[in-house]
Amino acid sequence: MNTHNNNQLLQSHNLQRTKCLVYTRVMGYHRPVESFNIGKKGEHKQRLQFNERRCS
Repeated sequence: MNTHNNNQLLQSHNLQRTKCLVYTRVMGYHRPVESFNIGKKGEHKQRLQFNERRCS
């Protein structure tokens, strides 16, 4: 899908869209990522996600 089609799709559903808050655990409590400063937001984007396998 190209950018033009994406923009049309987003605009057609604009009234149904809601803001999504992403939280992360920092120093033992959860904080929204949007409240981070620029440096901390950059660190958050660079984090690697992994899936832990079961022990057998």
